[in-house]
Order: sequence, then structure tokens, then C-alpha cells
Amino acid sequence: MYDFVVVGVGPAGARFSRRAAEKGYDVLALEQGTVGTPLACSGHVSTDIWEYTGQNAREELFQNEVYGARFHVGGPHSDAYPFYKDEVASNVIDRVGLDQHLADLAREAGADVREHHTVTDVEEHADHATVTASGPDGVVTHEARMVAGCDGPRSRVRDECGLPEPDELLHGVLAFSDEDDHDNFVDVHLTAPTFFAWRIPRGEAGVEYGLAAPPGVHVNKHFEELIDGYEIDVSHRCSGAIPVGPADRVTSRRVFLIGDAAAQTKPFTGGGILYGMTCADHAAREIDPHRPTTLAAYEHAWRDDLAREQQLAHWIRRAYSLPEPVQRVGLGALSGEIGVHMDRPTSLLSTDHLRVVLSRLRG
Repeated sequence: MYDFVVVGVGPAGARFSRRAAEKGYDVLALEQGTVGTPLACSGHVSTDIWEYTGQNAREELFQNEVYGARFHVGGPHSDAYPFYKDEVASNVIDRVGLDQHLADLAREAGADVREHHTVTDVEEHADHATVTASGPDGVVTHEARMVAGCDGPRSRVRDECGLPEPDELLHGVLAFSDEDDHDNFVDVHLTAPTFFAWRIPRGEAGVEYGLAAPPGVHVNKHFEELIDGYEIDVSHRCSGAIPVGPADRVTSRRVFLIGDAAAQTKPFTGGGILYGMTCADHAAREIDPHRPTTLAAYEHAWRDDLAREQQLAHWIRRAYSLPEPVQRVGLGALSGEIGVHMDRPTSLLSTDHLRVVLSRLRG
């Protein structure tokens, strides 16, 4: 009988496994394939990422530093509206390496992390839950006091336990070129319907190109237009779903969701690495596997932390669908130096951002 069986060893699953193991709980973590693969997520993150990693992680994972973003209403050759900080705002990292590093930290803390184990069934009972998985040694059923579903936007755990789906699943596409680019700005194109496309320089590791949009949009067509506009060849294409909008409930009797499975993401970018690990910390802090009633404390804790951020981010995203002339006027009026944290939309209302804006006006 494990205290926790964790399904999925991405950033959220690895972080929860590590924190729960550090508290002395018996943790089994199952990953369907090899940790970190296949890649289906951008490696552009805030500098807060290093608060969640171990020693020397930056030396191993760092690829580039970013000071701001150039927004475009059109394609690569359209007018750019820069938003920037006077200090490093974010980093670009080895995304596969991050997952593997976080999984190693979970192992070092005492969690039993197993790769190549595909979960096929999850059942809840009065005093425990069972997780059936197919692995190298055949099909095995594990018993646990609780199950953490950290298995991504199309969560098997969520479906097996009848938990509601996120409000929306966007379709995202990523591809990479071999360009050596140390530029310290990313490019954002408001050309994809209701969302955006992007270009992220990764130093010697090349350049990442991506685009996301809702179902029904010809994502590949818009993506081809993006890379044709940049006149480059790309390789290593991958795609995946991006969950936006958490359901009213991400817990059941003995199961709880973390990360993309719970749509704990930023609605205006789709990013979820930091949000997922933040919620993993809330789960490890609040949930006692011997007391199912503590699941309610987890629901309250993570929503109290992120609800306002996600609500404001929804409003920001609405600006992506404004008429092009309105976008140009707005971007032109607001562009320049900012004091905003990329993971905290409420920082738009902070004294730091207000101070920067006032200094620009006085200048």
C-alpha cells in the first residue's frame, strides 16, 4: 500500500513526488514513456524556475536569456511593438533536460520513479485506490491511499475517475531550426485565431517556432505561413494539447489532479510549468493520504493562489481577438519598458509596473 501513486512524471508530477517523499510518504511515480519525451511544450520560462531545481541546474539547462517580447499584428516583416524590462525577464531552457532533472530530484528524495509504465485503469474504493499499469514486467495493479493525476491535458486519471474536463483544449504545434540565435527578445505574432504564434531564440540550441489555436482552426496551415514568412527550414516537429480553464473540481474521493491535467495554466500563454509545480507544492503541503478530507484544503489553496491570475489572464487573451486597427493602437500606446512578471498577470496592477509607466510618461 503506497501513500501516493503519481501518474505522470512531468514537472508537476516530479515536483509533487519529490515534496511528498521529503515528508516521509511512500511514493510510486509512473511515466508512460521516457521522462521528458516526446517533447510537447516550450522551454521559455520565468527566472523563478531555478527556485524549483537543484544545484548546478542552471549550468546544465540554460540556453538563453530574454529581456522582452516584440509583438506583431502581422507576420515576421510587420511592425514590431516591443515590451521589455531593464533586467532579465525570463530564460530559455532545455525542456527535456528539465523534466529529467526534476525526476532525478524526486528519486533522490526517495520516490520510486518508474519509466515505461502505461496506466490503463484507476479505481477508487472506500479506503484506498488502485492503479493498473502495463510495464516491462507485464500488467501490475498497485494499491494506494491516494492517486495524483499529473498525466497531462488528456489525462487518463481524470477520465477514469469521472472528473470534469478543462474548459478548452487548444491545439499547439512546435518546430525547431538550427539557427544560432542569441537575441534577447522573443517574437509574438497575433495572427492565429484567438491565440498567437511565437519565435523563441535558444542560443546555440537553435530557434523554436510555435503556434496554438482552438479546435476547428487549420493550425498547420497558419504554422506553415509563419515559417514561410521567416524563410527558414524547420525540423523536429511536435504537437500537443494546451488546456485552458480549470474545471470547478479537480479532486474526487481519493484522486486529485495537478498541472495540465487540472488546467493549472496561464490562459494568455498556455504555459503551465511554474503553475503546475506551484500547485504540486500546495498539494504536498495540504494533502494527508490518511485523511481524504484534506483534498478540500488543496482545492482551496491552489485556487486562492492562482484564481485571480487566471481570471485576469482570460481578459488579456481577449485582446488577441480585437480588430487589427484596435490592436495596433493599443500596442503602440502601451509598448515600452514594463514592470510585469510573466507568471503573474496581476503584476500589471503592481507598484513596480506603475512606477515604470510613470517614469516613461515623465520621460
